[in-house]
Amino acid sequence: MSSFEDILSRPTVFANRDVLSPNYVPDILPFREREVERIMKIVSPALKGHQPHNLFIYGKTGTGKTASVKHVMEKFKEMNIPTAKMCYVNCRMYNTRYRVMQKVAKTYIPGLDKAGFGLPFIYEKLLAWINDNRIRLIIVLDEIDMVHDLDDLIYSLTRANDELEHGSISMIGISNKLSFKEQLDPRSRSSLYETEMVFAPYTAVQLQEILRQRVRLGFKEGVVSPSAINLAAAITAQETGDARYALRLLLRAGDIADEKGIGKVTDKEVEEARQSVEEDLAAETISTLPEHQQLVLLAIANLILSGSKYRRISQVSGSEGEDVLFSGEVYEEYERLCKEYSKHPRTTRWLRDYLNDLEMLGLITLTTSGKGVRGHTRFVKLGYPAESIRRVVLRLLNSRREYVSDYKMTGR
Repeated sequence: MSSFEDILSRPTVFANRDVLSPNYVPDILPFREREVERIMKIVSPALKGHQPHNLFIYGKTGTGKTASVKHVMEKFKEMNIPTAKMCYVNCRMYNTRYRVMQKVAKTYIPGLDKAGFGLPFIYEKLLAWINDNRIRLIIVLDEIDMVHDLDDLIYSLTRANDELEHGSISMIGISNKLSFKEQLDPRSRSSLYETEMVFAPYTAVQLQEILRQRVRLGFKEGVVSPSAINLAAAITAQETGDARYALRLLLRAGDIADEKGIGKVTDKEVEEARQSVEEDLAAETISTLPEHQQLVLLAIANLILSGSKYRRISQVSGSEGEDVLFSGEVYEEYERLCKEYSKHPRTTRWLRDYLNDLEMLGLITLTTSGKGVRGHTRFVKLGYPAESIRRVVLRLLNSRREYVSDYKMTGR
């Protein structure tokens, strides 16, 4: 049996694995200099004692949104202005108005990290701290669309400024979904006077440079071949343009090289890493989706696996041999699944929004019908193997079923 000493003494291709983590923020962010500078300009009034505008940042996963904002937060903190604060909140973890407000308040006010305080108490304490200390507070809400009662949160934060004589609250919202504001209540939208930024996906050339930077820091010198870097960048650009995907690809390729004991990362290790990384990332993304979007995704996977009508439209869509579906038949299968899972199906208008969100996350691709198809039909193509998608979604839906069943039986 191996000991920890044995494991730790084995040779490795890595110099610092942490550098390949999506949470690592390098000193220099390649190809995001303009975006960083713009964010700095937007938050800079707080350093002079003025209220900054709200900012909303959009873009697909892995386009450097969070890294850019965290980079700015570091520079902001270095200015050491006691009345200017930036607070980061991961809304995947703090996903209600109460949790967000508690997270922000307990960051600055001693004693509020204890349980039992109600939202009105926390809200009043936070406003009193801001007012008494003339604080210009900027709250960064990463994955803001994950907040269940987002309307209430946005309304509370924007209207808080009406109650403050001194100081202010501003927001930076980060989202993968360009359409998320359309689902907000009109009162929330009307209270937002925001600036917007869109982060474009990285190109293959840009991804190559990003990977070279991380390879220099994360791997031992000379162990990653230039062709392996180029292949990882090309695969990523072709799939999603997601830098996190590219980094995971190299990290997994390095693990494979260590497992083989070859001391080198080549094209072969990158290709071997590709399948496991794709499924891991898909599972991670799908787990964050609302239940109805998971059902739509399951409907698409079911239709592809059952050999549905896509075969007869491949000639029309110009994608012969590919698994392409009518949006109409996706809706029919979605309705059937809603009945199976005892859910009330949403309308076709909601389906359009769901499909747009799934495309933004890179889980599907959409095309619009051209000549030869009646009406304005959308074609749907899955971005990952259907069997993998089906397996992940079924596991999530069934685990939710078991949780609800246990809750009903135990009340906890």
